[in-house]
Amino acid sequence: QLQASGGGLVQAGGSLRLSCAASGRTFSSYHMGWFRQAPGKEREFVARISRSGSTAYYADSVKGRFTISIDNAKNTVYLQMNGLKPEDTAVYYCAASTVASPSSRIERYAYWGQGTEVTVSS
Repeated sequence: QLQASGGGLVQAGGSLRLSCAASGRTFSSYHMGWFRQAPGKEREFVARISRSGSTAYYADSVKGRFTISIDNAKNTVYLQMNGLKPEDTAVYYCAASTVASPSSRIERYAYWGQGTEVTVSS
């Protein structure tokens, strides 16, 4: 099970750190990703990190502002979000993938957290 937390209301330019804690299995078995879904829009890829934690990849829209990291000892993946913009407003989901290679494709992720809401005011 994945439990996401850390969302909230923040002003544009502000920061938030999302956390996603896993129970039952260890992160070292999975590639981990963050996705988001804004009202009326499809869920989209935000960031992913390999199961080893050595490789991260970001959507162009968040590159340079967001950082994904993993703490295998705590079985937790983080998404540090800086320089937030109103267009970052969405429900953010963490997800785990068991496929061999890291992927940005939603269908490659078998396990999903419940989502945490981020609202950025202008």
